[in-house]
Amino acid sequence: MKIGIIGLGRMGGNIARRIMRAGHETVVFDRDTAAVEKLVGDGAVGATSLEDMAGKLDSPAIYWVMLPAGDPTEQTVATIGGFAKAGDIVIDGGNSFYKDDIRRAKMLAEKGIRYVDVGTSGGVWGLERGFCMMIGGEKEAVDHIDPILAALAPGMGTIARTPDRNVDKEDPRAEQGYIHAGAPGAGHFVKMVHNGIEYGLMAAYAEGFDVLKGKASDKLPEDERFDLNLTDIAEVWRRGSVISSWLLDLSASALAKDQSLEQFSGKVADSGEGHWTVEAAMEEAVPVYVLSAALFARYRSRVDHTFGDKLLSAMRFGFGGHVEMPQ
Repeated sequence: MKIGIIGLGRMGGNIARRIMRAGHETVVFDRDTAAVEKLVGDGAVGATSLEDMAGKLDSPAIYWVMLPAGDPTEQTVATIGGFAKAGDIVIDGGNSFYKDDIRRAKMLAEKGIRYVDVGTSGGVWGLERGFCMMIGGEKEAVDHIDPILAALAPGMGTIARTPDRNVDKEDPRAEQGYIHAGAPGAGHFVKMVHNGIEYGLMAAYAEGFDVLKGKASDKLPEDERFDLNLTDIAEVWRRGSVISSWLLDLSASALAKDQSLEQFSGKVADSGEGHWTVEAAMEEAVPVYVLSAALFARYRSRVDHTFGDKLLSAMRFGFGGHVEMPQ
């Protein structure tokens, strides 16, 4: 298949490369011409504009938008919608708010253009590990782009099958690392909650390691102080512990490089999904104690930060390349 990729940042560029590795063709565009030239060197076809890209795609044309949520994505989808033809497919693979997807899908449907939202997880590691994807859109459109989705997905890998899972009734794509979650907006809704959970998991590790580090405090009785090796603790927990995870792997790696995490400011950003998850929970009257506390902890970190906040920054840098260095 041939697909246009718009936005060649940390994830967009690797999405294009992984697609090409599977034998598909890509036409790429980014305002940064150097990023386009780099992908052309890897085998992509470069485009000088969105309109130029349209002339280089097959029919129906497939546009994958991989830009920051908000105005960049909004403007790009609107521009494509201005010249795309009936039957074409516009994919938003960023972290857009799911209600924006519902609105865009309706807007494009008036012209016969199909809209698919793909919640994409994998960060800077996706090129080698593959991307976990949660997809929203009409079935026909999602089925049409399935070869692209299958190429991007991580596949079964070495993860054992879930006991008692009915493989005859359940969607086999889930075991490959991607699912069709539902109608337009459903993909980004599932990814939004995924990221809300991510906030909570990260906060739990951060708080736990903060308690471990604080055990050496001179505020404690001398015989109750422990000078604990956080690097070793993170490492031993990776091996056989019930709290082992990829986030713990990233924490162990960061601590191994510098147990004090001095390169991180501890001012932890949030990209919106945690806020939206809490907002959705309020609309549904669902209590989310952990997720809301984790979100508010990020807000607090920008005023008064702790060692645990530095570990949060280290994990964000580890999986997504998010840079929160000392100011």
